[in-house]
Amino acid sequence: MLIQVKSLHKAFGKNQVLRGLDLEVCRGESLVILGGSGTGKSVLLRHLVALYKPDQGSVIVDGVDMNSLSRKKLYQFRRKFGMSFQEGALFDSMNAFDNIAFPIRRMERGFTEKDISKRVDECLDLVGMPSVGHLMPSQLSGGMRRRIGFARSIALRPEILLFDEPTTGLDPIMTSVLNNVIRGLSEQLHTTTITITHDLTSAQTIADRVAMMYMGRVILIDQADAFFQSQDQVVRQFVEGRAEGPATEAMLR
Repeated sequence: MLIQVKSLHKAFGKNQVLRGLDLEVCRGESLVILGGSGTGKSVLLRHLVALYKPDQGSVIVDGVDMNSLSRKKLYQFRRKFGMSFQEGALFDSMNAFDNIAFPIRRMERGFTEKDISKRVDECLDLVGMPSVGHLMPSQLSGGMRRRIGFARSIALRPEILLFDEPTTGLDPIMTSVLNNVIRGLSEQLHTTTITITHDLTSAQTIADRVAMMYMGRVILIDQADAFFQSQDQVVRQFVEGRAEGPATEAMLR
């Protein structure tokens, strides 16, 4: 087991977001985490890279408790992860090439500009955008910015890829393109991939397993086909997009 999350609790003021969450992620799998808004999906993702410190519980990655690491060791350990934030989160003042090169320049002390250029070109090829390195973020469409964000996330050859709502706000065609890119990166780079999304089509395309978050916990995790056949009431309401059901009732309490 590559990642183990044990009894994770996190509150922001009086807002209890994570409530004893447990999760295990297998090495090499593509896991999709579904759940309604406010269920703690992005908060969980930020715990995985120790951007947040849990109130209780632990996050163990490759046998290492993330909260036991010093700042220096954590800085190095995070190289295991590549994270693609919502909407790409590119630096507006840098072109696509320099956005992807940014983590390489910070972390790869021995790299020459020729080495950096070669690696950036490799990353652009992997996301299907070999000729846009000179363009600024303002010159890129929403889907293109996401793919540049993907390219930046793989620049340091991470073992674990994290995608936070990678297709939100995109049209169905571009959503399909990005789903294929995510699946392709996972397979070509042999990474462990965790994707947070609301999009059921994305989940069905890229997931080996699917987990459902509800009220700060994972209430179901299963192989993708079995998950979408589950008769759990919360899962059925989410999958069918019904207004009435336990998830709605919980929000109104």
